[in-house]
Amino acid sequence: MQYPNVCLRRGEETGVRQGQPWIFENELDWADDICEDGGIVTVLDSRERFAARGFFNRRSAITVRVLTRDPEEVIDAGFFRRRIERAWNFRRSLGFENACRVVFGEADGLPGLTVDKFGDCLSFQITSLGMEAWRDDLLTILCDLFRPRGIMERNDLPVREKEGLPQRKGCVYGEVPAELEIREHDAVMVCDLLNGQKTGHFLDQQENRGRLRPYAPGRSVLDLCCCTGGFSIHAALYGAASVEAVDASEEALELVRRNAARNGCQDCITTTKANVFDLMRRYAAEGRRYGLVILDPPAFAKSRKALDGAYRGYKELNLRAMQLTEPGGFLVTCSCSQFMTPELFLKMLREAAADSGREVRLLERLMQSRDHPASLNAAQSLYLKGEILQVL
Repeated sequence: MQYPNVCLRRGEETGVRQGQPWIFENELDWADDICEDGGIVTVLDSRERFAARGFFNRRSAITVRVLTRDPEEVIDAGFFRRRIERAWNFRRSLGFENACRVVFGEADGLPGLTVDKFGDCLSFQITSLGMEAWRDDLLTILCDLFRPRGIMERNDLPVREKEGLPQRKGCVYGEVPAELEIREHDAVMVCDLLNGQKTGHFLDQQENRGRLRPYAPGRSVLDLCCCTGGFSIHAALYGAASVEAVDASEEALELVRRNAARNGCQDCITTTKANVFDLMRRYAAEGRRYGLVILDPPAFAKSRKALDGAYRGYKELNLRAMQLTEPGGFLVTCSCSQFMTPELFLKMLREAAADSGREVRLLERLMQSRDHPASLNAAQSLYLKGEILQVL
């Protein structure tokens, strides 16, 4: 099949051939007049040889999102089916079944598509104009492969507007209950696919929650920015003496309490509605100490321009968290800001440790769960990073 062409500027082809998934406007020399926003184009190098094929959108900062580097590969419904099947088979080979990310955008060769599985229901997001053009085909493929009870669309994302797409959400196939239960390790968690954060639950921390097991027994736990209580519930089930779950959202804390009741640990967990900056300053001034502190704040740096302020915010929170950790206790700290790189995050923690006056040891390094694989050719796909520290 013939596609319109775009041509790279001299020197830009190396990154594309090495796996770079995005091509920006300033990397292109020219584009055929017949290139359509949301359509598929062939990418040529500066000598007009085939380099890649992908979605085109001149209205987006990302002008081309690469789909394939095989000149013989046709982009049709069969292409998307093969990619989704490959992604699902990979997750199953790692032991994921009940709840996981099935498709993780560029890391699975499907730029702009996210699909999550919650028991017998699916939730999906589309963030590129090109992928939106295949929405009906994608739904057919998902129904055929998974036979789900229902599929929830969570396209209520401001980033869609940068692609010229409207925001919307709702059940688009079958029936999705207002709340459903999934299993994580030894915990049962309630998810709200319509109104919950992201696609209904923070699946990217799933494996990290299981890593609390050796650090929780007998400890008093402070879980900051707890959301619906994934870390809190696991800490309680792993033998914590007490857990205080803190969040600014009363709706999130209500789910914490209900999750605690479902798991039989409601007597161990208390909830506190508060701004974590204010609460941590107050608790530190009061001299409170906890055996395990968990700090998993929302993304502070959603753009490169916001990084300096985000760095200061992360440093303050982690300094307070170290002050709140009892001698010999543990701190689990994370950042989901993609611009806060693992190296920069560790640098910030070193500075916070120095300012705290405490000796701090690194025990484990964390990243997003394996169902969210990070492509080495797409730095933005490694967005979640964390450390398990011991504060002496």
